[in-house]
Amino acid sequence: MKHTLFFFACLITWCFNGQVLDPVKWSTSVEKLSDTEYNLITTAKIDSGWHLYSQTVPEGGPIATTFIYDNSEETFTLKGNTIEEAGHTIEDPVFEMEIKFFEGEAKFIQKINVSKPTPTLLGFVEFMVCDDTRCLPPTEIELEFHLEENTASAASASKASDTSTIGVEKAVKNTSDSASNTGLLSIFFIAFLSGFAALLTPCVFPMIPMTVSFFTKQSKNKAAGIKNAIIYGVSIIVIYVLLGSAVTGIFGASALNALSTNVWFNVIFFVLLVVFAVSFLGAFEIVLPNSWANKVDSQADRGGLVGIFFMALALAIVSFSCTGPIVGTLLVESASKGGIAPIIGMFGFSLAIALPFALFAAFPGWLNSLPKSGGWLNTVKVVLGFLELALAFKFLSNADLVLQLHILEREVFVAIWIAVFGTLAFYLFGKIQLPHDSPLPYISVGRLSLGLIVLSFTIYMIPGLWGAPLNIISAFPPPQEYSESPYGVGFSKLGSGGSASAHGDLPGGAHLLAPHDIIAFDDYDTGLAYAKKVGKPVLLDFTGWACVNCRKMEQNVWPEPAVLNILKNDVVLISLYVDDKRELESDEVVASQLKPGKKLKYIGQKWSEMQTIKYKSNSQPFYVIIDHNEEKLVDPVGYTPDVDTYHAWLEEGVNKF
Repeated sequence: MKHTLFFFACLITWCFNGQVLDPVKWSTSVEKLSDTEYNLITTAKIDSGWHLYSQTVPEGGPIATTFIYDNSEETFTLKGNTIEEAGHTIEDPVFEMEIKFFEGEAKFIQKINVSKPTPTLLGFVEFMVCDDTRCLPPTEIELEFHLEENTASAASASKASDTSTIGVEKAVKNTSDSASNTGLLSIFFIAFLSGFAALLTPCVFPMIPMTVSFFTKQSKNKAAGIKNAIIYGVSIIVIYVLLGSAVTGIFGASALNALSTNVWFNVIFFVLLVVFAVSFLGAFEIVLPNSWANKVDSQADRGGLVGIFFMALALAIVSFSCTGPIVGTLLVESASKGGIAPIIGMFGFSLAIALPFALFAAFPGWLNSLPKSGGWLNTVKVVLGFLELALAFKFLSNADLVLQLHILEREVFVAIWIAVFGTLAFYLFGKIQLPHDSPLPYISVGRLSLGLIVLSFTIYMIPGLWGAPLNIISAFPPPQEYSESPYGVGFSKLGSGGSASAHGDLPGGAHLLAPHDIIAFDDYDTGLAYAKKVGKPVLLDFTGWACVNCRKMEQNVWPEPAVLNILKNDVVLISLYVDDKRELESDEVVASQLKPGKKLKYIGQKWSEMQTIKYKSNSQPFYVIIDHNEEKLVDPVGYTPDVDTYHAWLEEGVNKF
């Protein structure tokens, strides 16, 4: 059971934006012993935290390192087996057996006797590497041994043919790295803004003058007051960051964003966010037990660093009815991104909370500039409730997409958002009152302005019911082909009748990707056969129904004229959904190569395992251009929001075909 869970964790390990892990670098050299005898030396440089397994492992364990030397021309004979270093031998807790492995660097030596002069010998090494949380699929690397030069190096998997190719590869890599950083930065800024929103709620805002008053009375002088205020702010940050760390530790940093495609987690998140939203709208309050607050408050009277820390903890507990739903939403959203996103999210949120408390405690005179508490605080809370209600349907949509139930199609999703934000606009204009609202004799300029913005946004979404792309919110609704009328109400394109595609009549097994009118296949073999028939390269699109970045690419990058022209005319698109939960036909069910003892039962599992084993990546979107021999024409890319870079990559692949 442990083995199965371990391999399952390996399979769902995601890296942001298609990053391919390559923790082992291989190099070779040759030691001349005599005119006919040589030592072929293969060296593995292993990244920190990873380990490479020995050539001999017990049955049922990981994949052993294996060397194969090409002697098809019978130019040499092997003298004994390949010798390896001592390495480390431990009782592996995952595989429950004694296993030998290598860390840092490992050398393997094979002695040969050359019978015919030959400048170069070829070989292969197959190996598997793991760290404490994941394993990479078995990999095969070609080796070259140059006997004449007595030096050699591992053969490159691919070489740039010209300077333009190098430029494209660098641009793609930089874009991928940048996108990864942007993902964490966006989490930070969203969390930071959410922290300020939480600050303006009835549970938190009135606490500011109370806290400032406490520090003013307790501090002997201004310097002591500033020091205590800084400690107080840092304590708030520590408390929330510890919460983010706990979420990351419980779920595991590398497996968190698997939640984004898990049906049950998405349904649970939907229910949680609806509960949070209803709480903010005034139906009830979510509070922690009073005994917790009393115990923490008693510790705050101790004074010193400990007392200040417990004051910060008391703030977190007392204000939970307002901050809890926001923190819960942030943790849900950041957990679906994976990695350290929950920690970054809690840091951004707590920083926004801590800054005002610390600054006003350090400079109490600033309190005079604060607006007075009042009904506007509850308005902020209600607005947040509407936003959480809208966000909840994104998670329900993910579950519907993965199961392909077609219950929450694009028109239904957009209609729900129009209803939610339209109702919010009426609320801001004072036409609707909720339980905890104060009487509203007039509408302030700020409330009127926000109402106009929300109303404008609502009107902007209305054309989406008739097929408008809605680029501003492209990452949230289902894709346009997942709708009742993919081309808009009253319009349709059927097979040979309406397709303007350069491919002509719609081939068997294909469908039109609306509204771009791209012919796409969702079966690898069918799409490859069609590509051979029409003489075009294949663009493999490893995607997911619940993949936000996939929707961004399809909505914002693919429609650009230069990109769209290539997708429609120069390649055959095969879209493989790795989270497709439809069951495979009985004759298609096969044993998993990554999860011993398990079978691939779903369509998505088949494509996910194919991507992991063949292309050493399991993040989406992931794009590969291949020829009719199923060989890569250029290095694959992941999420590439820059249109020029993506177009250059496509063009390079087509030109190399």
